[in-house]
Amino acid sequence: MTERKEEAAINKVMRNPYAYALFVVPALLLYITFYVAPMFSSLRYSVTSWNGINEATFNGFSNFAKAFGDEKFLVALRNNIYFVLFSVFMQIPIIVLIAIIISGVRRFLDFYKTTVFLPSILSTAIVGIVWKFIYHPDAGLVNQILRAVGLESWTRGWLGEEHFAYLAILITNAWQWTGFYVVLVLAAIFAIPKEMQEAGQIDGAVGWRKVRYITVPLIRPVILVITLLSITGAMKAMDIVYIMTAGGPFGSSEVMGTYMYKQAYSMSQFGYANAISIVIFGFTCLLTLIFHLFTRRLEEVEY
Repeated sequence: MTERKEEAAINKVMRNPYAYALFVVPALLLYITFYVAPMFSSLRYSVTSWNGINEATFNGFSNFAKAFGDEKFLVALRNNIYFVLFSVFMQIPIIVLIAIIISGVRRFLDFYKTTVFLPSILSTAIVGIVWKFIYHPDAGLVNQILRAVGLESWTRGWLGEEHFAYLAILITNAWQWTGFYVVLVLAAIFAIPKEMQEAGQIDGAVGWRKVRYITVPLIRPVILVITLLSITGAMKAMDIVYIMTAGGPFGSSEVMGTYMYKQAYSMSQFGYANAISIVIFGFTCLLTLIFHLFTRRLEEVEY
């Protein structure tokens, strides 16, 4: 009887709409306070001339016109696009390859999973500072290895040269987040039913044929998810760039996030900075939409 009474009480509560509101409203208030309200505030100030102190003056779309006529901003935009391309076409294939290799390991599997995941639990500040030492022209590990193997002519001041600074940042960012995505792909691989793998082996799908015809098609949904995460992460990249080069040398590694920050807190052009933030948001939504349109026709894998 007691269990029936408890079940009846639970059903009564679940039929009460106020019970759902009790759980939804706090999260909704946080979402509105820390996301929706700041976004509309940014949109409001993006069409003004404002130094953060005096009263904002409406100037229409002048800030947006200024952005797309600003050579430094266009360099930052180009670097964000490079970030996206590097993440999608270089990092994602490496992630899938590492996950497939680790999934085939029979001994010390947990050790390998933990090892590749460790960099992603470090703060970006720590990663940036550590890799600044690794890229140091004299004491850095990269140049020391090159000297040790007789390739001293290849040594560089990696973060101090225009042609290498941004590439060094991309490699550092990939090192930090590759392990996180590898773990996601591993979870998808281990979720593949054994019956499918055994059926594939009977049909001759072994080795890389198994990877091509069974593993990759079945983990395609997860690959699409990590690709989308990589795109959005590349568009909002700021911290790793600011810590390692602050956009230098000579603005060659600037991204939209760091340029926005400098315009706001170094140049006191808060109206212009808010316009840049809206452009970042707009480009992120555009790339996400393109990605969605590109992938929506792909067949969803059903186990």
